[in-house]
Amino acid sequence: MATRAMEQNDVPMALRAAESLLMAMLSCERAYLFAHPERELTSEEARQYQQSCARRAKGEPLQYITGRQEFRGLDFRVTPDVLIPRPETEHLVEAAVEVAKQLAQKGRTLQIVDIGTGSGCIAIALANELQELTPQADLQAVDISEKALLVARQNARHLGLEGRVRFAQSDLLSAFAGQPESFDIIVSNPPYVGRNEADKVQREVREFEPDVAVFGGAEGMDIYKRLIPQAWQSLKPGGWLLMEIGYSIEAPVRALLTEWQNVDAVPDLQGIPRVVKAQKPAA
Repeated sequence: MATRAMEQNDVPMALRAAESLLMAMLSCERAYLFAHPERELTSEEARQYQQSCARRAKGEPLQYITGRQEFRGLDFRVTPDVLIPRPETEHLVEAAVEVAKQLAQKGRTLQIVDIGTGSGCIAIALANELQELTPQADLQAVDISEKALLVARQNARHLGLEGRVRFAQSDLLSAFAGQPESFDIIVSNPPYVGRNEADKVQREVREFEPDVAVFGGAEGMDIYKRLIPQAWQSLKPGGWLLMEIGYSIEAPVRALLTEWQNVDAVPDLQGIPRVVKAQKPAA
């Protein structure tokens, strides 16, 4: 019955969603469901499960219902106050780790900041993966939303990395305006969907994820136009800016980086440009 309701509402992978909701409610793995087919739900469990399935049938993302999403092997907590971490964003973390390795080999004690941190997935994943490479690295993460920062701080604490990342409220890099040339690496997954293509966005994203984290102006470029000049001021000479991009905006983003060097695009597994990285020229 739960699967049928979701199928009738065009919910993709309805059976898998029904299983995931049941697993979340019972706090068990999929193997447990198959190993215990005789397990009957209590009346309260059945009520909760039906409510969860009804929410998914209405289009609410599975991650907001279960409150969880895996990213880079870490279990993140998510709420409607933050963008749901996606596999595509893992390419941004991978690229940032590679840049960090290059800089660490030169003996630099790295200063890294994640702009628009949301759930904290990028900054926390970097903190986790850089612990052995550069344990003295200073990682900061900012967001304009205090509600998002609350989720990010909870994730850092939940994952045992609370002491590795400092969080602060800031509109892009405004909190560091009086501290020029402070960072070695700036990373960001900014909102890059244009209002002019809202009809192409999945219903789950358009109706449920935070608007401020999805849409970047009429053509998806508003944040890049503000962030890139600010990053130029905040990066040390030889520092790197890494940004996730949408599939259609590589060229206009590159056009904003004419003064930078080593500008490159990193593709995802489908060959679509997913990350743009650029280096501020050394002094």
